[in-house]
Amino acid sequence: MQIFKAAAVAALLTAGAAAPAVAQEAGHEGHMMRHIEGTLLSVSAEGRVESAPDMATISLGVTTEGQSAAAAMAENARRMSALTQALRRAGIAERDIQTTNVSVNPQYSYVENEAPRITGYQANNQVNARVRNLANVGRVVDASVSAGGNTVNGVSFSHAEPDTHLDAARREAAAAARRRADLYAQAFGMRVHRVIAISEGGGFAPRPEEMIRVTGARLSADDAPPVSPGEITTSVNITVTYELR
Repeated sequence: MQIFKAAAVAALLTAGAAAPAVAQEAGHEGHMMRHIEGTLLSVSAEGRVESAPDMATISLGVTTEGQSAAAAMAENARRMSALTQALRRAGIAERDIQTTNVSVNPQYSYVENEAPRITGYQANNQVNARVRNLANVGRVVDASVSAGGNTVNGVSFSHAEPDTHLDAARREAAAAARRRADLYAQAFGMRVHRVIAISEGGGFAPRPEEMIRVTGARLSADDAPPVSPGEITTSVNITVTYELR
C-alpha cells in the first residue's frame, strides 16, 4: 500500500502587469507575462509517496592476501570467479552483476625509527548484485559467502520502476500547489484565473541502506543477517506561478 503526503511552502504574492522584470521576459512566456492583468502568486509545493521497495542492491566481494601482488590477485580471481558463478546459480542475471572495485595494495609493517617494510599484498574485488526478488536477498548473501566471498558492504533498496512513484509524487505536488493557491486567492478576495508557469526541482528517491559491513575470513554462511526492506520515500518539488483576479 502506498501512503501519500504533500506539503506546500513559500507562497509569494507579486504585483501584476507593471513589474519591470515581466516586461523583459523573452519568447512565449515573455508575451504571456506582458499581458498579465491580475496578481501573480508563486507557490512552492512538495509531493511525497511512501512505498515498499521491490529491488535490492548488495555490495559484496572477496579480499585476499599473498606474499606477492601476483599471488594475492591470483587467489582473489579464483575465489571471485566462484562467487560470481554462485550469484548466477542464486538467480542473479549477468546484467545485474557489476564490478565496482578491483585493487591490490601493499601491506606494511611499521617499526619505530625504521622505514616501513612491505610484508605482503592485499587484493580486493567488489561487485554490486541487483536482486529483483527481495525474498532472495538472504539466499544471495549465503551463496556468495559459501562460494568464498568474505566482504559484504551493505544492502540498499530501490524501485525497479522509479518513474511510477515519481509521477505519483508529481500529482501530489500539483494538488498541494493548487490547494495553497486557492487558499491565498480566497484570503485576498480573488480567484485563481490560470497557470502562468510551472517548474520542477529534482525528484528524489532515496535508497535506504541496511548496513551489513562484515569483512574478513571469519565470515561464514551462518552469519548472514536478516534484512528488512521497510519503505522508502519518493519526493518531487515544484514551483507554480498563478494569475489571480
